[in-house]
Amino acid sequence: MEGRLQELFRQHFDETPESLAPLKGGGSDRKLYRLQNAKRSVIGVANADRQENAAFLEFSKHFRCLGLPVPLIYIDDLDRGIYLEEDLGDTTLFQLLTDTRSREGFPPKLIDLYTRVAQILPQFQIIAGQALDYRLCYPRGSFDRQSMRWDLNYFKYYFLKLAQIPFNEQALEDDFDRFTEYLLAADRDFFLYRDFQSRNIMIKDDSPYFIDYQGGRKGALQYDVASLLFDAKADIPFEVRDELLNRYLEAATQLTPISRDEFLKYYYGYVYIRMVQALGAYGFRGFYERKSHFLQSVPYAIRNLEVLLRTTELPVELPALMQVFQRLVTSSRLRQIGEAELKLNVRLQSFSYRHGMPGDEKGHGGGFVFDCRSLPNPGKFEPYAKLSGKDPEVIAFLEKEPAVERFMHHIYALVDDAVENYQRRNFTDLMVAFGCTGGQHRSVYCSGLLAKHLREKFSNVNVEVRHRELEKKEI
Repeated sequence: MEGRLQELFRQHFDETPESLAPLKGGGSDRKLYRLQNAKRSVIGVANADRQENAAFLEFSKHFRCLGLPVPLIYIDDLDRGIYLEEDLGDTTLFQLLTDTRSREGFPPKLIDLYTRVAQILPQFQIIAGQALDYRLCYPRGSFDRQSMRWDLNYFKYYFLKLAQIPFNEQALEDDFDRFTEYLLAADRDFFLYRDFQSRNIMIKDDSPYFIDYQGGRKGALQYDVASLLFDAKADIPFEVRDELLNRYLEAATQLTPISRDEFLKYYYGYVYIRMVQALGAYGFRGFYERKSHFLQSVPYAIRNLEVLLRTTELPVELPALMQVFQRLVTSSRLRQIGEAELKLNVRLQSFSYRHGMPGDEKGHGGGFVFDCRSLPNPGKFEPYAKLSGKDPEVIAFLEKEPAVERFMHHIYALVDDAVENYQRRNFTDLMVAFGCTGGQHRSVYCSGLLAKHLREKFSNVNVEVRHRELEKKEI
């Protein structure tokens, strides 16, 4: 194969390559090589799958004609399963992200680059998708019912089974039917890139170029932007994901009319099915083929699932599938695969016992509820009755009480131990609630103290605070 690529190089450039070096491949069976001489460097590809090659080559020509940043195809020999394409360098968006984050976190320049990527995506989906020959798509012409069932069963057999996650097979199959029907109701008349993620975006001269779209087909807009924003190991901050989704929708709306509400009705469903497909791939490559580096993305995918379960609702009932997802997010073993160090989110809440204790339906149920009713109550005194635990007067009142100091001393010790344990086990969600009679003074004050303590002691912990009863008053 190497000799054939060298021959193809000589045939096209009328030059001899001075070196040929294999490149590390991704999750496909294609073999990549860099061929070089003093004048040029090109990438040689060898792939026995003729249909996959035909799709990539024709899509590349189509995209280039429209001015989209994809590699130039120099020459191909479909009969021998080889072709030469433009060398876009070695830096993927994922590599740039990893290197930048280790030094600077997620700085504005990285957000700007992701924004450009998100704004280019609709050009593939909408503009390029209009005149594309979908007969070339491989293995399916659209992301249809069959494609979805392949992905769902891929997840079931190569991830759930191999990770030893229990499930009721018939109940899960019933949910797969309902889930598929829901996804099929979205507008699916666009080009679906299929694997739009950071490892398939090259960065050359500070600009993004796009590769590996040979699995593209007709489908819904939501899938590709979900692939980009929930790319597991890329681990984009959630607030950045929200902003990038807005930028994507703005760019897409300039090309075709889009109802934001209708788009979001199906968006998180496509996030889930993309994550399911990715987990299936991790399981197949990692558990089955024993390529352990694929499993390093699993803890990040589990964290994504956990956040989705806590923050989103699908307009379709999927009890068996959601139960499986809950089992995944409560698995310590899956969270501790590889060397992932996930950021812990501590959710603090104040509440009134009059209105019931808070539940944790969307989390994994771990955490504490502390009763502040044994502490001195400033609410009994007229000057403080209409104030809250955020006000300076109430803070000054409680700061003078030794009982409050002793109470919080014990809480700091308990919660600190839990935080350190959760971090070791790569758990990413801990809930701590403080209750008092009215949910206005003591519980609010204690929540604030613990938030301050955690932020000062743990630099890699995110702390969220909400005051249930105060929020009701604001409404």
